[in-house]
Amino acid sequence: MEVYINLRKWGRHTVLATCDAELLGQVLHDGKIVFEVKEGFYKGSKVSVEEAIELVKQCAIVNMVGKHIVKRALQKGLVHPEAVLEISGVPHAQIVKV
Repeated sequence: MEVYINLRKWGRHTVLATCDAELLGQVLHDGKIVFEVKEGFYKGSKVSVEEAIELVKQCAIVNMVGKHIVKRALQKGLVHPEAVLEISGVPHAQIVKV
């Protein structure tokens, strides 16, 4: 399974946006929530889920969306299950290490 990763610098922190490849460009609707998996934010390199998880471990701020990337982050203990939101059945999680 592949995901997109997009790394950015924000001050002294590295920000990682990652999404399951098949979600890129989609718009998720759930009640009043409209969540866009925007290419401008998420699209960068296409890598394996395992490569993305290694980057998640290194980054101070992470935004992830998708069943594959979020599931693997949960399995590795990088995200608490209660921190995962579902939007139209698609998991979304954020990590902020201060």
